Amino acid sequence: MSLRKQLNEIFPNILPANPKDSIKGTELIRLVRMRLEGNYSDASLRYHFSVMSCDPASFIAKVEKGQGYYRRTAPVPALAGAQELISMTQGRLDDLTNTGPEAIDSALMRVKKFRAVVQRWCEMNGRYPFVYREPFQENAPLQNLWKFPEMALVDWQGALEDEDNSPLFQLKSQLGLPPFRLSTLRLRILPTHHCFREDFFQALSASSWSQGGELFYASAIEDEALAESFRKLNALFGIGITTFGLSAEGLDELPRPANILNAHPRETEALMERLDITKVAAPKFRSHIDWEGLNSIRSDSGEMNDLLEWLESSIKQGYPTSRPV
Repeated sequence: MSLRKQLNEIFPNILPANPKDSIKGTELIRLVRMRLEGNYSDASLRYHFSVMSCDPASFIAKVEKGQGYYRRTAPVPALAGAQELISMTQGRLDDLTNTGPEAIDSALMRVKKFRAVVQRWCEMNGRYPFVYREPFQENAPLQNLWKFPEMALVDWQGALEDEDNSPLFQLKSQLGLPPFRLSTLRLRILPTHHCFREDFFQALSASSWSQGGELFYASAIEDEALAESFRKLNALFGIGITTFGLSAEGLDELPRPANILNAHPRETEALMERLDITKVAAPKFRSHIDWEGLNSIRSDSGEMNDLLEWLESSIKQGYPTSRPV
């Protein structure tokens, strides 16, 4: 096995997720050597660290101002990333071909940051997020954009409190009802008249098996006519619309995604204060999950089984367990 392949297998197990806990090159060499097959010089290892840290597909990333290394967060899946860029250019592919790589990288970084913000916001508000990645990989069929959400959200609704079986949990168990509400979430950066229907109906389609769906936008909806169009669709189909008040410039000013996901409580609190959450239209939830519909797409992504196993594990434990990475 080549050195690069070995390093890609080793890095996830030894690199910290938080950039603040980054490992200096000398220490990283020591940790790598404990797991490495073959005799490689320090210079060769340092060279690979440097080169791989510049590759978005590798697990190693270098801190922006310093000498340490940390574990790169999961990249925006190719299919979802392409969909977001096309949406941002209002479907005009020529805008992408005429855009330089730096502009595309900047746009994708905004997508990553917004996903991280939403994940932390959901966690802060007791809505446990399950992030989908597999259905949006590079070779995934385009129809997955209509079948899977970016995230599933689990609201335990007080059924599991203080890591103990609550009376509500016991009652729902006796009635054969799930002690949670399962909804789906689609994420977009900028709401526009050109793309809002596609955004909305993708969110609706991806929610068909759950108890409801929501659509989160980073930017505020400034156009009242557009907001009213969303409300009319919401009245018919029930998809909730929420905006976070983050402009493109506001997203650019935020820390990197890894810093957002691993921020300390005070830093997270400061980040949440920068958000201007507006519920344009409240979601309408159904009383039951469409288990048959959920089962029909299980074969399309192994992550559906991961979601079910996570729910089962939480119910057995009597409280929400950590979402498997």
